[in-house]
Amino acid sequence: MLMSSSPEECRGQGEPPGDRHTLCARLVEKPSRGAEEHPEAGPGPIVTRTASGPALAFWQAVLAGDVGSVSRILADSSTGLAPDSVFDTSDPERWRDFRFNIRALRLWSLTYEEELTTPLHVAASRGHTEVLRLLLRRRARPDSAPGGRTALHEACAEGHTACVHVLLVAGADPNIPDQDGKRPLHLCRGPGTLECAELLLRFGAKVDGRSEEEEETPLHVAARLGHVELADLLLRRGACPDARDAEGWTPLLAACDTRCQSPADAEATTARCLQLCRLLLSAGADADAADQDKRRPLHLACRRGHAAVVELLLSCGVSVNAMDYGGHTALHCALQGPAAALAQSPEHVVRALLNHGAVRVWPGALPKVLERWCTSPRTIEVLMNTYSGMQLPEEAMGLVPAETLQKHQRFYSSLFALARQPRSLQHLSRCALRAHLAGCLPHALPRLPLPPRLLRYLQLDFEDVLY
Repeated sequence: MLMSSSPEECRGQGEPPGDRHTLCARLVEKPSRGAEEHPEAGPGPIVTRTASGPALAFWQAVLAGDVGSVSRILADSSTGLAPDSVFDTSDPERWRDFRFNIRALRLWSLTYEEELTTPLHVAASRGHTEVLRLLLRRRARPDSAPGGRTALHEACAEGHTACVHVLLVAGADPNIPDQDGKRPLHLCRGPGTLECAELLLRFGAKVDGRSEEEEETPLHVAARLGHVELADLLLRRGACPDARDAEGWTPLLAACDTRCQSPADAEATTARCLQLCRLLLSAGADADAADQDKRRPLHLACRRGHAAVVELLLSCGVSVNAMDYGGHTALHCALQGPAAALAQSPEHVVRALLNHGAVRVWPGALPKVLERWCTSPRTIEVLMNTYSGMQLPEEAMGLVPAETLQKHQRFYSSLFALARQPRSLQHLSRCALRAHLAGCLPHALPRLPLPPRLLRYLQLDFEDVLY
């Protein structure tokens, strides 16, 4: 049953109570978006969460997956319950929300927050396959969506492969968007992700079907979530590796923006990101594709500290000094990344960029870099080794906390000592050679007939001290 307000509760200033009551009732009975878009899926009579007797027993039996009780209750016509009965599971405290709206002719407006579901949705979301089959045999509509989602959305979101199969065989549409504009293929999660996706594709799901607002394809979602196997499946089924969403992002951009949840997760996250990027690039993805803000995969990989991904992109010949709309290059992004990037060895990202011709940091900004990255002395080392002279003011020592100075005493002693003396001849020779090779640095250095140790020195190998 629907909950409506009394005429006195709905009365506005100077308005006949009868008219206002009629408006309130109409607002309460307004169907959800899912019902508007799919008339056949519109909600029937609603049973509230305060129901008792047969309705409560029916609800509890569906929740528990008790197929015998569900069958007996549905067989009893005196209960008035049907396979498509709609349950309102919203919080009763939120049923009424009156607001005074001055712009709308000083009328009271009523919003009714409802969370509508059916037994079919509950069975699909909980993996109760036998209950699902029973409800469908009793003519429950597989595409019913009173709350904005179909049962197929629910089954995919929970990774219940058997339920997905039952619904698809019963005629569920694999391309219906939910209230957020997402199709079932966008929602595949859980242990049955791959199996659910394969079933959806077999039953006609569009491999490049887009969400309505973000315009994401399933491949965007797989890349963003770091799901390598799902991305591989979608690409093998013909997904476009360079599809763009509403912000101009490609799946490769989404993959490079993968964030680490914790330092302990950093290595695994970077490994998944690297696998995804290799997969997308081998499928023909543009390694240098920019979004609407001119951010490229290299910018994002540097900001997240994915050193292996940075080296992979650089090996593809991407533009190392390309700027986004904010004027940031990949090196800027690496040095402005979050503190979590420390767990992923930012010095390797910075060194890779510099060895591929990245423009050096403006000397005046080096004190800020020192202050931010002082706990990563190798990052400071590789930057300083691109200059022929020390570019730090004497007061720079105060930018490094005492505990950090003590922990890395050898390095910081050598750093601050060089503020008063010239660099070594060997280092000056390295700077001169790197400056001479300039743009062809990444290709020319490995071809020089030099001993491996000297070659590593020219490529800014770490020594944990400055000369």
